[in-house]
Amino acid sequence: MEAESAPFTLDDFRLRMERSAQAAAADGLDGLLITPGPDLLWLTGYQPTAITERLTLLVLRVDAEPQLLVPVLERPDAESAVGAGAVAMSDWRDGVDPYEAATPLLSVDGEYAISDSAWAMHLLGLQHRLPETRYVSVTDRLPMLRAVKDDNELARLEAAGAAADAAFGEIVKVRFAGRKETDVAADLARLLREFGHEQVDFTVVGSGPNGANPHHEAGDRAILAGDMIVLDFGGLKHGYGSDTTRTVCAGDPTDQMREVHDIVRAAQQAAFETVRPGVACQEIDRVARRVISEAGYGDEFIHRTGHGIGMTTHEPPYMVEGEQRPLVPGMCFSIEPGIYLAGRFGVRIEDIVTVTADGGHRLNNSDRGLTIVE
Repeated sequence: MEAESAPFTLDDFRLRMERSAQAAAADGLDGLLITPGPDLLWLTGYQPTAITERLTLLVLRVDAEPQLLVPVLERPDAESAVGAGAVAMSDWRDGVDPYEAATPLLSVDGEYAISDSAWAMHLLGLQHRLPETRYVSVTDRLPMLRAVKDDNELARLEAAGAAADAAFGEIVKVRFAGRKETDVAADLARLLREFGHEQVDFTVVGSGPNGANPHHEAGDRAILAGDMIVLDFGGLKHGYGSDTTRTVCAGDPTDQMREVHDIVRAAQQAAFETVRPGVACQEIDRVARRVISEAGYGDEFIHRTGHGIGMTTHEPPYMVEGEQRPLVPGMCFSIEPGIYLAGRFGVRIEDIVTVTADGGHRLNNSDRGLTIVE
């Protein structure tokens, strides 16, 4: 049964803004500057219908109430989305300098974390108006801003994962051999929508040698009998992401194909069993990599083991060497080791996992074995 999610409330957004401002202050910053993108949507519930060159800026400081500066023509939509009293709203009109309108909201010599998605022209405009201000990226200084999910967010992620699993359960029933990768990708996109995704972000179908490219986009190659096929697909359901990978074979696999698939599956399982609060993110990568390296395929595992997921498919935390932050209950991320044999085939198995009080919980539960398709 799908976990229940509810609409986010004004109190949810107020609490997020308050905590974010406090996190910035604790890091020695004077505040946060948030432009349109996932951070603004997460903090306020507002997403401009079109992200244009016009400046929209949320300013969060511990010494002031949240301030949202918007183009005057977009103010009605912003007020409707954000709700009365959540922020102090101001606007600017075409023909005036929006950065001058922003200056009263900032300290003349403050240091701010600014959205990674901010346009360079906006950052340069602020620097020109307030040359003593300093800016760092949100991901650089506050990478865990959205990393720990609340129960409502977890319910949405679980629903997205279950929908992706259902899509996989149906896609393995279609014919693969003799059809183009793009045909199977179209089937996957249709199935994701049928199972409730409002947005399909990617449908990777990498057959035969194309499977050795982790980010191969489905092309016109006809799938052949005996091909291994990497299926990596996902999108948004209730505003939160799905992302899962399974590798199937069109007909009978070779002994090496079975061997490589077994190794990847063992690496994925070992990494999952390592998940628990307090473990460093890099340890998830190390465990998966150790299994693959000991089997003799270390050089063919060419990417990190995982990435965070939430309102965007890729976000902190990352399961990669050098990331020493500890796992915390509520974090959600992928575990997706792979082996890629150039010119031949690839294998990847991916689940989304959330950290619980005493371990990990998979949000994907479709068959991880080597599924044989027609």
